[in-house]
Amino acid sequence: MINIEIITIGDEILIGQIVDTNSAWMGSELNNNGYNVKQITSVSDSKQHIIDALNEATKRAEVILITGGLGPTKDDITKYTLCEYFNSKLIFDEVAFKNIERLFAARNRTVSETNRKQAELPDKCTPIYNKNGTAPGMWFEKNGKVYVSLPGVPYEMKAMMTDSVIPKLREIFPPTQIIHHTVLTQGIGESYLSDLISAWEDALPLHMKLAYLPQTGMVRLRLSARGNFPDLQQQVSTQLENLKPLIKDFIFGEDEDKIEEVVGRLLKEKKLTLAIAESCTGGYISHLITSVPGCSNYFTGSVISYDNKIKLNELSINESLLKEHGAVCEPVAKEMAIAIRKKFGTDVSISTTGIAGPTGGTALKPVGLVFIGVSVGDRTEVKKFNLGENRSRIIQATATTALNMLRKMLI
Repeated sequence: MINIEIITIGDEILIGQIVDTNSAWMGSELNNNGYNVKQITSVSDSKQHIIDALNEATKRAEVILITGGLGPTKDDITKYTLCEYFNSKLIFDEVAFKNIERLFAARNRTVSETNRKQAELPDKCTPIYNKNGTAPGMWFEKNGKVYVSLPGVPYEMKAMMTDSVIPKLREIFPPTQIIHHTVLTQGIGESYLSDLISAWEDALPLHMKLAYLPQTGMVRLRLSARGNFPDLQQQVSTQLENLKPLIKDFIFGEDEDKIEEVVGRLLKEKKLTLAIAESCTGGYISHLITSVPGCSNYFTGSVISYDNKIKLNELSINESLLKEHGAVCEPVAKEMAIAIRKKFGTDVSISTTGIAGPTGGTALKPVGLVFIGVSVGDRTEVKKFNLGENRSRIIQATATTALNMLRKMLI
């Protein structure tokens, strides 16, 4: 299996002015085609930094892919640095220039001298022509290694990777079969998951690897397998069959599933309607539900009862209950879940009440204390959670946990 390194060039990446989406897309696309990305490196628009990065990458990888720094302005120095690095000289490329003329003509513009220079390419490279922009790419080969330089503009780079670079890589370096399968869990931390599946994980064959990918409110388990085995997919399926019974109480989906989509499918299948009463989550659960196309088949609406007056006036929560226990308590969460079902006439409901912080907590009711109610049929369940101290994470974790509680009651 060959190793590939990606180098992104540009001060704008290092100072956070733009987010490097190129390397993420390239890594995914290469992986889908059977190639392993060894490392991703970002460097500034500095000749020495680029040369140093190339020297280091050459030690680790057989293919080095470079994006950025091919524009027409003086700060774009990648082409000139590569020309020096490969002891080359610039020559005028007629095909590249005709492409530049075509693009300028389509915009009723005249090619400037600066843009004309973009058609000058190192004589030791194979040009990679750019149908979407004025900067051609460059393919170099040296000592059995391949170096490819592409523009930093994402849609230009993607087309060149798909149309030219990956097909040529496949001709030179036969790809290796790579399979990933992800199991999505909720309601258990990664360390507890690790303890539960430790023996299974230790018994994995050498060509398989498990990765723990925690996110707010959930943990993704990605099983990866590499190798040209004819039955590799079946091997992965067998391992998953052995894994799932160990953590069946925590699995809510697989691969690209989202909890709101899983819940939506269940509601649609069972022909049930949902209403939500949100306090501490401020409408975030409703946002997740309505992000799913077709949710109007099952979602009726919600009340954001952030202030106690809304709980009293819109949900008819018992005033004495609020005075005695406060809004953040089990009885209020239960009444909210029941009240919203009655108000909107739905089959099921969710309620949330808690302290998202950063202020408002007490010794008895700290920041992160949340009560979630779920009402299905003749059952209304409320659970208490302590979800940390970060406001954004509390809201997200509450939403994910609430939806998973509903999923469990529906099944």
